[in-house]
Amino acid sequence: MKPSLLFLLACTAVLALGARADKTEEPKALVQKVQELAQKATAMAKDAFSRVRESEAAQQARQWLSDSAELAKQRLVWLKEQLAELWKKTPAA
Repeated sequence: MKPSLLFLLACTAVLALGARADKTEEPKALVQKVQELAQKATAMAKDAFSRVRESEAAQQARQWLSDSAELAKQRLVWLKEQLAELWKKTPAA
């Protein structure tokens, strides 16, 4: 599940509206505030995307481990059978 780009744009719009609501500031200060809020929104979005990627990677790793564990069990059963056959063929002392 990937975060929606629409969500990111909505967050940016809300932050921009919050910066714009403060009309007593000069235009340069307002632009600076919007830029700072946009940077914060970008950092939050990057963090969210990073968490999603980490979550997907962890999910793939769990699947790989699960698959590998099943294969290891099958090989151990085969090895046990082979050892039992060898044990039967070994002459008693």
